Amino acid sequence: MLIDLHTHSYPKSDDGFMGVDDLIDETKSKGLDGVCLTDHDAFWSADEISALTRRHSFLVIPGCEINTDTGHVVVFGLDRYVFGLHKPDFLHGMVVRDGGVLIAAHPYRRRFLEEPAQQPTARAEMLDRACNDGFFGICDAIEGINGRANEFQTDFSLDLSARLEMKMTGGSDAHRVDQLGTAATSFQREITGLADLIEELKGGRFHAVDLRNGHDTGVRPS
Repeated sequence: MLIDLHTHSYPKSDDGFMGVDDLIDETKSKGLDGVCLTDHDAFWSADEISALTRRHSFLVIPGCEINTDTGHVVVFGLDRYVFGLHKPDFLHGMVVRDGGVLIAAHPYRRRFLEEPAQQPTARAEMLDRACNDGFFGICDAIEGINGRANEFQTDFSLDLSARLEMKMTGGSDAHRVDQLGTAATSFQREITGLADLIEELKGGRFHAVDLRNGHDTGVRPS
């Protein structure tokens, strides 16, 4: 199954430029099997998700992108925002308590500068610093393929994931309709809802797919 794990809609995300119905319809038209709604520091209720799933006859899963002091994290398993989630350790504790998962979103941000990285030594130093960032220690996976990242940012995320030996997800991070269908996560088993998604993420039975160029991180050269 192909599921976009990272999307934003308006008005739950104030920087979004598409309504949730347009978001779901466009994702469905791209041939994906499901979509996760991960608005900024905002949550969808179970009733809202059920209504959207029925209305579109499409798999819709609730999540959230939390802005922490040291980076953004896509979270599955929480159902409300409480003060303190901006602190990584507090967030981690809440997610562990509720049996959820954490994915480091667009990990190149704050850690990778494209122009200085043209110098191999500078890029290597950036990668070393990122690998020593304790932020990734609270995460279950890294968003290796972000649909809004360029090739240099993506390469940095892939190298970081490899160095940390962490599994990679993919998501469009779409804020506009034309950004959908760019990246997704491929799951080995059927996903029917949030509980399945969390179980498969914890089990590591997934890999990132870049839908822009057909790059599938689960395929290895023979």
